[in-house]
Amino acid sequence: MRLLEYQAKELFKEFGIRTPESVSSTDIEKGRNDAKKLGYPFVIKAQVPVGGRGKAGGIQKCSNDDEFEIKYPQILNMSIKGEKTRAILLEKMAFIEKELYLSLFLNRSKRCYTIIASSDGGVEIESVKNQTIREVGLGDVDDKIAKEVANEIGLKDNQESEFIDMLKRLSKLTIEKEAELAEINPLAILKDGTLMALDGKVMTDDNSNFRHEELLKYQEKSELEEQAEKRGFSLVELDGNIAVIGNGAGLVMSTFDMLADNGGKPAAFLDVGGGATTESVYEALTLISKMNKVKGILVNLYGGIVKTSTVAAAFIQAYDNNLIDLPVFARLMGAESDKAKEMLTDTKTKIFDSVEDAINSVVLEVNKSG
Repeated sequence: MRLLEYQAKELFKEFGIRTPESVSSTDIEKGRNDAKKLGYPFVIKAQVPVGGRGKAGGIQKCSNDDEFEIKYPQILNMSIKGEKTRAILLEKMAFIEKELYLSLFLNRSKRCYTIIASSDGGVEIESVKNQTIREVGLGDVDDKIAKEVANEIGLKDNQESEFIDMLKRLSKLTIEKEAELAEINPLAILKDGTLMALDGKVMTDDNSNFRHEELLKYQEKSELEEQAEKRGFSLVELDGNIAVIGNGAGLVMSTFDMLADNGGKPAAFLDVGGGATTESVYEALTLISKMNKVKGILVNLYGGIVKTSTVAAAFIQAYDNNLIDLPVFARLMGAESDKAKEMLTDTKTKIFDSVEDAINSVVLEVNKSG
């Protein structure tokens, strides 16, 4: 998931990374109130998940009310590279002496994070020749490496100290949020000699976002996810081909991780919650049936408040109505699990005593079917 600039900066502020004073809005009335509080001059910035805003006119200076009334709606109704403006960020102008570049990204091929820094910022990093690159493992960046990077891009004294602190904070953000990329471009040296993050990009791992409830507010929900929310259960769509159903966030998350560790590719995880009924589970299966990419279903249930027989009844109803025609691999434990297993005899649901066996079987079946 690629965060918009204002969302990335909210994370920057959370981790103590200095940014300009700013405020976001999605309508001109709120924008007018924000403009009065912020005070002129400021910059009006289109919030879109693509680059090239400046060249497209999506970033404009604003010095007074008259300019605001023209530029705010103009930018709000703008499309850049096919992407409509999602929101507007009003941001106090910064007085810049020099622009730098700094990022951390997850290098999957080498199984580590990589720092890229440059004394030339404000442009796409691909076009910058004098890059400083450091591979730093999967832990926090230490003072020694941060100092080396600072020195290589020409920073000394107070600026060196500020850069070291900022890089360590960016590293902490990247690790704690399981981000694939955290970028500050430009990282500005201001006229007063201090450092400030003027623009930011954060990309999180879609396969780990479910572990971070605080990030879900940034997620643009699919139509199916919105339907699930209205019906009282949690559904998150992913890019794989195996749907994971469980009850309780902890159980679903651990099942999800085990599936991924064993070569499975989750297409969705669905938490039916503690108040599940046969009707709500049937509705959940209805949503899964609309996901063409799903080739198999993995069920891991521990019956407590929700009896496993309640879930079994929903599956039988789904089979009877020809709602699902997919292989189902289930591990059922707890309240009325014996009854549930008996109910599902002679159906397309294969029952396993351990979740590990269920996972191995669903992965083999899905891979076999292509």
